[in-house]
Order: sequence, then C-alpha cells, then structure tokens
Amino acid sequence: MRDRVRASFDSLFQTLEARLEERDEPHHIRVQVGSATCENAAGSDAAREAFERSIEASGRTDVRVVQTGCTGRCGREPIVGVMVPGEMPVQYEEVDGEKAHRIFVEHIQKGRPFVEPADGPREAAPRYDIIFCRSAQCDHMRDHDVGQLIRERLAARGVQQHRARVVDANCFGLCRHETPGPSGHVLIRPVNVVYKIRSEEDVDELIDRQIGRDEIVEHLKVEQAPLSERFFQLYGGASFLYRQSRIALRNSGLIDPEDLAEYVHFNGFEALVNVLSEDDPHALIELIGRSNLRGRGGAGYPTFQKWRFGRDSLSDEKFVICNADEGDPGAFMDRSMLEGDPYSVLEGLVIAGYAIGASRGFFYIRAEYPLAISRIEKAIEVCREYGLLGKNILDSGFDFDVEVRLGAGAFVCGEETALIASIEGHRGQPRVRPPYPTDVGLWGKPTVINNVETLANVPAIVLYGADWFSRVGTKRSGGTKVFALSGKVRDTGLVEVPMGTSLREIVFGIGGGLARSRDLKAIQTGGPAGGCIPASKIDTPVDFDTLSAEGAMMGSGGMIVMDEDDCMVGIARFFMAFSQDESCGKCTPCREGTTRMLEILDRLVEGRGAPIDLVNLERLAKLVGKASLCGLGRAAPNPVLSTLHHFGHEYEAHVKDKACPAGRCPMKPVRAPAPLAEEPILEAPGLLPSRDDGDGGPPEKPDVGPDGRQPREEAPSR
Repeated sequence: MRDRVRASFDSLFQTLEARLEERDEPHHIRVQVGSATCENAAGSDAAREAFERSIEASGRTDVRVVQTGCTGRCGREPIVGVMVPGEMPVQYEEVDGEKAHRIFVEHIQKGRPFVEPADGPREAAPRYDIIFCRSAQCDHMRDHDVGQLIRERLAARGVQQHRARVVDANCFGLCRHETPGPSGHVLIRPVNVVYKIRSEEDVDELIDRQIGRDEIVEHLKVEQAPLSERFFQLYGGASFLYRQSRIALRNSGLIDPEDLAEYVHFNGFEALVNVLSEDDPHALIELIGRSNLRGRGGAGYPTFQKWRFGRDSLSDEKFVICNADEGDPGAFMDRSMLEGDPYSVLEGLVIAGYAIGASRGFFYIRAEYPLAISRIEKAIEVCREYGLLGKNILDSGFDFDVEVRLGAGAFVCGEETALIASIEGHRGQPRVRPPYPTDVGLWGKPTVINNVETLANVPAIVLYGADWFSRVGTKRSGGTKVFALSGKVRDTGLVEVPMGTSLREIVFGIGGGLARSRDLKAIQTGGPAGGCIPASKIDTPVDFDTLSAEGAMMGSGGMIVMDEDDCMVGIARFFMAFSQDESCGKCTPCREGTTRMLEILDRLVEGRGAPIDLVNLERLAKLVGKASLCGLGRAAPNPVLSTLHHFGHEYEAHVKDKACPAGRCPMKPVRAPAPLAEEPILEAPGLLPSRDDGDGGPPEKPDVGPDGRQPREEAPSR
C-alpha cells in the first residue's frame, strides 16, 4: 500500500507543481493582500483593486497580487506585504486605495520602501535580520545567551543597526531534527538561511562571513526547514508576530487559502500520505497521545482518548465532526483558521476519520461565517476533484467524504450533544451523558467531535513528530494555543504561543502593553465560561491546569485585557447576561439559576443591592456550577466566582457605599433598599459549601465518569 499511496500523491504533486511553475513565482514581485472577513471589512478589496489597476497601467508582467488569510493584526488592517526577490520583505498597515498606489510607485517602481516592517524603528531597513530562537524549550548554550552573545560580538566589530539587527523570536520548531545538546538557532533574513550555533567560534564565523562578507556559512546551515521558517521570513520585523510560535496558524497570512497547489507545495497532505502509507490507526492514535495534544475547544480533554474510544466502539458506521460553532463574545480563532488555511483543518478531519474508522465527516459552522463556509466548501469540492476525498483516497482503499452543516448561532450548540441534535434536525439542547458521543452519537452511531484548532494541529504532529510538539508546550499540555487578544491592549488580534507562556509575555511582549496610560487591572480568559485573573498574577503561565487553579479556564481562547477603568461587577454582569440569554432552558439549575444571578447583579450595578445579595450570589453560583446539565451551565458562574474571589472589595463598595469604584455602573441608589430576605435564599445543609471552604473555582472534573471512563468535554467545545 505504501508504494500505491505515494505514487498516487506524487502524480498529484507534480500536476499542482506544474501549475505553480507556470506562474514563474521565484522571479516575480509578490504583493500579498489580506483576504478575510476582518480584512475585507477594513477595505482590503479596495487596496487589491488599486494594485491591479496600477499593474495594468504600468504594463509590468513581473508583479503578482495574491490573497492570503489575515495575519491576525486586527487593529492594523488592511495589511499588505511586498516581497521583492533578494530584498527584505516589507509589510504596510492600514492600506487603502491611495496608499496602495503610493506603495506601487515608490516601492515597486522606484525600489524605495517608505515604511519599516510593522513595529520596527522608522529608519531604513537593515541589510540583515538575525532572528534568534529564544524558546525556553530549546537546549541553548549553557555558558552564554546566544542572542546576547551575537549582540556583543556585533558591537565589538562596530556593526551598525543598518547592517544587522538581532531579533529575539519565539520557537520556530527546529528541535524536532536536533540531537540533544547545548546550541541555539538563528534565521538570517533575507537570505533565509537557518544556522545552528554551538560555540562562541560559530558566532564569530557567522558574523565575519555572513554579516561581514555576505557569504553563506555552509557547515553551520540546518538543512531541514523549520515549520515556522516561512512565517519568520516574511514577518520577522514585527514584534506582535515574531514573538509568536505558529503551528495551527502556520499558513495563515502566507498562502492563498483557496489554492490547493500552494498548500500542497508547503507539505500539505504529506501527513495524510504518511498515515495512509503506514496503514496503522492504532499507531496513529498512540502518536497523538505522545504529543500531549488536548482539545482546544474548552475543557482540554486529551484528543487521543476520544479517538481511542471512537476506534474501540463497534458499529457499521462512524462519524467525525469538526466543531466550528464559535460563539464566545470576541472570539474569532476558528473563523480565521477556516478562512486562512481551510485545507489544513480538512486534512486533520480526514486523518481523524481514518483513526477511528469513520466514513463520513461534517463541518458544523455557524451561518454568520459566510466566507469561512465558502472557503471550506470550495476546499471540499477541490479535494474531491483531485482524489483527496471520496472513494479510495489516494488509491489506499480508504473511503471518506465530508459535508457542511450550518448552525443558527446558538451558543449551547458548542456542547457536543447539543451540536449533534442540531445536525440531526432537532432543537439544539444537550442530553444527559453517558452514553457519550463516542459510543452513541450522531444518529446513534459512534461520533468523535474535535474543535477547528485541534484538527489544524494534527497534520503538523503527524509530519513533524509527537516529541517535537510536546516539547513546544508543557509537560501536560503539548503545543501552542491560539488566543483572541482584545480589550485595553495596544495591539489586538490573534496570538499563538507555546503552552506555558506567561500572561505578561502575551499582554506586554506581544500585545505591546495597555493602549492608554492606565494600570492593568485584570485579564479575562475563556469567555463566558472563564474567569478574571488580577494584575498581581500577571506572571501566571497559560495552560489548562494553571488557569483552572486561578479560577479561570483556557476555554476556546478568548483573552480580554482590562484596566483600572473597568468595573469587575459590570464585567461579571455582562458575561452572566450572555450566558442567561444563551441558556437553552432544558435544565432548571441553568435556566432559573442564571436568571436569578443576573437579577442580583442588576441590583448591584444599579446601587440597589443588600449585603445578603453577596451571600446569595455566591451560593447560587456554586449550585448552578454543580447541578447544571451541560458545560454552559456548569461554567456560567465562573466569571462571578472569580471576580468575587479576586475583587470582592468592588462588590462590597457597590453594596455598602452605593458606589462603583471604576465609575462605570449606572448607580441608582434608593434611600433604603427593601429587605430581600433575612436569611440566604439557599438553605441546603450539606449541599452548598460556605464561602471560606476554598471551593470558589470552576467545577472540578471527576477523575472517572459514571461508566469508569474519564469524562469527555465538560465545557462547550468550540
């Protein structure tokens, strides 16, 4: 089978490569214009049309305008990248039609870039960028910081910034090829060569020959290209980008998302070829297990466990579903991945289907994402045309096809059983588990459901190795996580960082700190299911376990930065209003509990609260978290409990002083609040813990479920 699969794919590869060669890409100037929902809304269509008009008017045939997914720099769109062969790539921000014409005239026609890459100094671009991998997971030289050593040697030789600039970047994935030992890796732009540095003598030779005399140092070269090499080649001048580590977003902003040839050219579907060639689904599941990949949809359930349960379930038919029902306020990670790199998610879904023995797959996407829907539908159609979907994929004997189902925007349908009900045509409501979907799922058949980001990681793990992926992350959480960084931070947008990266690095290192001259107050993670972490815990590492320990959670990846002008009571009310509105109403604890909590919060922000409200609010929150049917209800109290724990003084000010410390709440105090009750509204001895029992965090997941297995996702899996 190995030979048949490889021969079939090689034939496809040659066909697609021939298409690329017709464009004569290496000799063209490439103008990349972001094309995604956010980019288009900001005016990227006008910029693209302006470039095309200028090219046509000039008569030039060596300039090509291409579309890409967005880079995630939400506050700077539209973003345009200009790549002239042999020169440093340049990115322009907030490009409208007039600016596009100026870029064409000054940069492309006259060869004079008029801005630096994003976030860089405003002087001329350097001859070289020396991009140094500073990831803590790498085995650096024990006696020296390689980046600092390079800076010292450059200074000693009098090399100025216009000649060479050192950039401290995050992990770009070279360790998968390396034997253990003290070393460091650097990528040199624009020659785009990666060097391995083992000693001070290597640093001296690199500077003297590459930087000083423009010579490639052959014996220091790393032949294997790192996963993120192309990303750093293009975006190595922007701190918002070079401080990230791109795995799930590895192609976003780099390739045309609608062009299969570009995806295949950069190792696309190689992972599927390897899987089908090996023809060992059990080994594949074990590989995913060694990678420590945990579900990126909310609760962080180990991916390989779901796959193993699905594989072991006996049935004549099985299904896999990609959950793209992204409904958290401010979350747009899944949408961006589907718009920027749909083929990688599709490849991950096919691999998941092979692992469990499924013959059909589904994309469940909310209807509010028309561009994402259009691109994934086109990707499915193209893959069918080229034999990557359907009967006998790549002559392997494996049959698998995919279809798209649209959601109507119900947040609860991010929960697995509610999602299944929606696909079946029923009202989107969760059901009691067990049985779990891997036993009884879609139409009563075993079903595995994975989030978009989870599936986007799968091809990279298969292609580059489980050990590499696990080293990028932490001991219990492998790889990276994509966050939607928003709020009072200077640079908002999509951020992908290794698991274990601190909140400080994300907010201040990548996000550039707060946008205004205000003090950081809190960081809210996990959306409506998450919690608020105070500024005093800014050095908290980001992974599933540490965030849970702080009363928050990873969730699907929302991250909101708040300053001293934000009221934490108002924040809790905002998320409670969302959860109450999105409750499906099936179970009483969630339906009634979120309503009563919202009523209490309404009284507090209006200055009508009484001391007993705080007691009732906390007890009610704990009851809803314990007794609700699904993850929406169980996690809905988290914003309330975390703000009560970390910002209890603000709640007390709203009650005792009838004042909002942040000055944000519409206080409407009355002379004497009507007594609501002389005792807490909840009196159930032995059921609800007291306020001081240390149970103020999110509900803990049991070690095993009622059937003796570990529990599946306990929060909406987005």
